[in-house]
Amino acid sequence: MDTPFLPPSPERTLEGWPDWSILIVDDEQGMLNFLVKTLAPRCHFVMSASSAEDGAQWLRGHHVDLVILDISLPGKSGVVWLKELREQGFTGEVILITAFADLDTAIEALRAGASDFILKPFRVPQILNAVKHCYERSRLRRENFVLRRAVVTSTPGRAALVGASTAMQRLRASIARVAPVNSTVLLQGESGTGKELVARELHALGSRAAGPFVPVNCAAVSPELIESELFGHAKGAFSGATRARDGLFHYAQGGTLFLDEIAELPLSIQAALLRAIEDLNIRPVGSEQLVPLNLRIVAATNRQLSEEVAAGRFRKDLYFRLQVVDLTLPPLREHKDDIAELVAHFIAQLAPSLGVEPLTISEPEMDFLRQYDWPGNVRELRNLIERSLILGSLNVSALYPGQTHRLATSSATPTDLHTLEKMHILSVLDSVQGDKTRAAQLLGVSRRTLERRVAEWNSL
Repeated sequence: MDTPFLPPSPERTLEGWPDWSILIVDDEQGMLNFLVKTLAPRCHFVMSASSAEDGAQWLRGHHVDLVILDISLPGKSGVVWLKELREQGFTGEVILITAFADLDTAIEALRAGASDFILKPFRVPQILNAVKHCYERSRLRRENFVLRRAVVTSTPGRAALVGASTAMQRLRASIARVAPVNSTVLLQGESGTGKELVARELHALGSRAAGPFVPVNCAAVSPELIESELFGHAKGAFSGATRARDGLFHYAQGGTLFLDEIAELPLSIQAALLRAIEDLNIRPVGSEQLVPLNLRIVAATNRQLSEEVAAGRFRKDLYFRLQVVDLTLPPLREHKDDIAELVAHFIAQLAPSLGVEPLTISEPEMDFLRQYDWPGNVRELRNLIERSLILGSLNVSALYPGQTHRLATSSATPTDLHTLEKMHILSVLDSVQGDKTRAAQLLGVSRRTLERRVAEWNSL
């Protein structure tokens, strides 16, 4: 086994070239020297080996993105080893090279899983173009995965941070300061305050904006699968692992990994995450390989992590490691001056996508929205506007249970608000021919709440 030509040095990678680790396997020392001399100054890390067996020994303990592999090798041939690599779950790119090839050999190589096939002797531009094409193919594969996942999980694209209040101005200023720095960021705030929106803004304004943004809701993945989901796994790592699988860390390479609801991670995974952040590498489940990381981590939680640490549910060392930069998002009740602008923004955003006419919000209705406490924060307001656009009028009744008695300071009188509520509920009941179950669903309340409202009117 040869030694690496140069130690890992990301800052040495030339602009426009992939931050890749490459393994070259060829029994001709002259060809090894040529390829190493050509690629080492351009890429992250280059390793060479003179046989498939030596190459396999290296791969058992290290990660590579690309293998440049000679077909004619002593012992095991390049094509045979390539087939074994693919069967074992190797997902990296492979360029096969040979001095003796015909059409049948080329077809066999491509069927075995080669990314490219080059005939010796070749010039520098040929191998450089082949490496660049492999990099583009890998990048597009990762981007397609991220896009498909975004569609499945209904992950929104980047949206604007709406609001001119003092709280929102402070938040924007903090984002502008933090975004250019690649440090880990911890976002804390109640559910619905827009933590993913802020994470996307940090990504878009940062140095990795051209890379992928990969969100994962830690609370939505079962504890048994979260390690594999994040770090990937090798073939046979556990029952049902019939093939190797890359994790979300892999797909976030060059970009940002957003770990939402990080307080839901099991303690064992918290330990693995801490190691990944500190060592800048991960080990897929069941694998001996260490995969170097080039990404930014943004974590978020709606819990107070200091309290979780005190209760023994969250690791203190991970908390301090995440808290390098800590941003707290304000709840909507602390910046109600932004409600009118948020309402206008959601109407303009949602009405075209729903194919409905925009709503006009009256002053009494807007006063009501400003008086409501919004326990669900901006997400609750958005859902209300969406529901109201579908129904054709502001669905204030969805907010009423347990809230009416708290509106004494509103410029709209309680009578005005009761009238708005009654008119809206009667309109919805009429639209569904009196079906109270369906009306309750459209109003966002239980049938029992709806029946209680109607009984109150009938007793007046």
